[in-house]
Amino acid sequence: MTDFALIADVGGTNVRFAPADRPREAKKYPTRNFASMEEAARAYLDETGAKPEMAVLAVAGPVKDGAIHVTNLGWEFSERSVAKALGIARVKLINDFEAIALSLPHLAPEDKVAIGPARDAKGTIAVVGPGTGFGVAGLVADGTALVTEGGHADFAPNDDIEIEMLKALRRRFGHVSVERLLSGPGLVVLYQTLSEIAGRGSRTPEQHAITAGAASDPASFEGEVFARFCAILGAAAGNIALTMGATGGVMVAGGILPQLREPLAASPFRARFEAKGRFEGYMKAIPTALIVQDYAGLIGASAKAMQIRSGAR
Repeated sequence: MTDFALIADVGGTNVRFAPADRPREAKKYPTRNFASMEEAARAYLDETGAKPEMAVLAVAGPVKDGAIHVTNLGWEFSERSVAKALGIARVKLINDFEAIALSLPHLAPEDKVAIGPARDAKGTIAVVGPGTGFGVAGLVADGTALVTEGGHADFAPNDDIEIEMLKALRRRFGHVSVERLLSGPGLVVLYQTLSEIAGRGSRTPEQHAITAGAASDPASFEGEVFARFCAILGAAAGNIALTMGATGGVMVAGGILPQLREPLAASPFRARFEAKGRFEGYMKAIPTALIVQDYAGLIGASAKAMQIRSGAR
C-alpha cells in the first residue's frame, strides 16, 4: 500500500510508526530490539507493506543540520541516511516537542485536562514536559512552532528548602539545570536530595516506586517529594510563560504525569505557577493543562507532513 508519508515518534524506550493520515493507528517497537533507526523503520515497512513517499520523524533531542545523535539509545542518523536506507525521496527530522507543539490545534477537548481554572485564552502557547529529559517548545498564532532547549536553563530556588537543594546539587553537579530535577531521572535526584536535607540517609529508589508511593499516600515521603516536583514544575512553567509571552496557555506533556493527574491537580503546581509577585494577575489569566493524548507526538508529526505536502516549510 502507498501512503503519502510515514511518521514516527522516537523516544528513549520505544519508537512508534504510523501512516501520516492515521496517526492514532500506530505500531510500537522497543528501541532495544534494533541497532539503528533505519533498521526499526524497515521492520515497520516490511510488516505493514507501506511504501511512503516521504517521512517525518519526531525525535527526542536537538536536530542539527538534518541529523541527530540520540545519546541514550546510541542511535545516530540523518535525513539523508534514512532516505537512502528506506528508498524514500524526502525525510524530515523534527524535535519531539516541536511535534507536540504542532499537535495542539488538532487535539480534542478530551485530550487535555485542566490544571487549575479552565478558561479560554489567545496567543502563544507554551509546551513543557518532564520525561526522559525536560522539553520546552511553543506554538505561535500563525502555527509556527518554537523549538528550544529550555530544559537546560538554570534551576531557580523559591524557598529555603530549595536553596538548600541548590547548594547540595551544585556540590554534586556543578551547573544545575531545570532538567536535573524535572525529568524521570530528576525525580530520583530530587528524592535523594530531599532525603539528604532531611537526614534520611542516601536511599535511591526507582522512579516508579516514588510515583507509586505518591499516588497511594500523598502524606508519605514519596508524596512530599512528588509535591515538591510539581511545585518546581509550576514555577518553571510560569517562568517559561513569562519568557515566551504564552498568554494562550501552558500545556504540560511528557510520560510521567498523565498517570498522576489527580496528585498533580492537588499539588502546589498552579499556586507556584501564579506566584510571580507583581505579575500574579497576569499569570492568573493564563490557563494550564495536562496533555493526556498518548499520540500527541505522532499527531504533530502528521501536521508537519501536511505542511510539507502543502508547500510550507
